[in-house]
Amino acid sequence: MILVAGLFCFNDAAATEKLAANVRAMEAYALPLFRAGHIPLVGEWLALPLVALAGSKHIGDAPFEEIFHPIAERLLARCDAVLRMGGASKGADLMVQTAREHGLAVYHSLREVPGCRDLSPPSS
Repeated sequence: MILVAGLFCFNDAAATEKLAANVRAMEAYALPLFRAGHIPLVGEWLALPLVALAGSKHIGDAPFEEIFHPIAERLLARCDAVLRMGGASKGADLMVQTAREHGLAVYHSLREVPGCRDLSPPSS
């Protein structure tokens, strides 16, 4: 199981569109990982519905902070690796750091992942 970690959060007027685009960018890695024999996981698939159920109104409010990064950290306890993609992100970097602390593999490109050597990064 490989957690795909990338850029997620923005705090500006165009946040909704940017957030959706960043989730789509992370999701683009799911199919190639699956086809290579892995179980891909994008933390937002689990975090965002829970954040909404908890009553979050915006990024960084109490329900968001209660769930968003903590669920990714819990997921890492079940994962074998992290694929870090995208641009600068404190959250994704935290996932990489946590993965390393738990002795998990950390990949920085799709081609580093076993079974994916001949694959090009997906276009998002």
